[in-house]
Amino acid sequence: MQLDGLQAQQRFIVRQRIRMMVNQYEVHSVAPDGSEGGLLAFAQQKRLAFKEQVTIYTDDSKQYPLLGFKARQRLDLGATYDVTDHAGTPIGLFRKDFAQSLLRSTWHVEQAGLPQMTGQERSLPVALLRRFVDSLSWLPYHFDFVANGQPVFSVDKKWGLRDRYVVDIHHPQIDRRLVIAMAVGLDALQSR
Repeated sequence: MQLDGLQAQQRFIVRQRIRMMVNQYEVHSVAPDGSEGGLLAFAQQKRLAFKEQVTIYTDDSKQYPLLGFKARQRLDLGATYDVTDHAGTPIGLFRKDFAQSLLRSTWHVEQAGLPQMTGQERSLPVALLRRFVDSLSWLPYHFDFVANGQPVFSVDKKWGLRDRYVVDIHHPQIDRRLVIAMAVGLDALQSR
């Protein structure tokens, strides 16, 4: 899909594939009837890497990179992840707010030309249950990303045996590649 077509998306679905040695994610458009549409992107992350890096491709052939994100440092509790396009040009960044995340996971997203966005788990009770009762770590969670009190995008984890997220975009200028990186990052990095 061309960048203009990707930027026109108002909603997409991120679904994790079950694999032994890598985390893989499919990003799909949403059809007019609400069902899962065509593949927009495919992401792969090696597990147990010292410095987190995820490459997101145009499809699962992994021939054409679309974007990627990489941690600035190794083993940083409040790590910053730089998001770049296929040529290495910066798109934006996201970082975990370690102190705020002790009770309710909180992330900050930055893109040039837009105010800083903050995303936080919507429900404090669900956030607390997921942290303190290991057997409930599968509970769905919902993140709302806002800037200056206005919604920018949201990521909703749905019930199911494998991880599936619905991403809704409310701000027309947010780069969809940055949103995809953050949505994949929420699953791949959330427990760190």
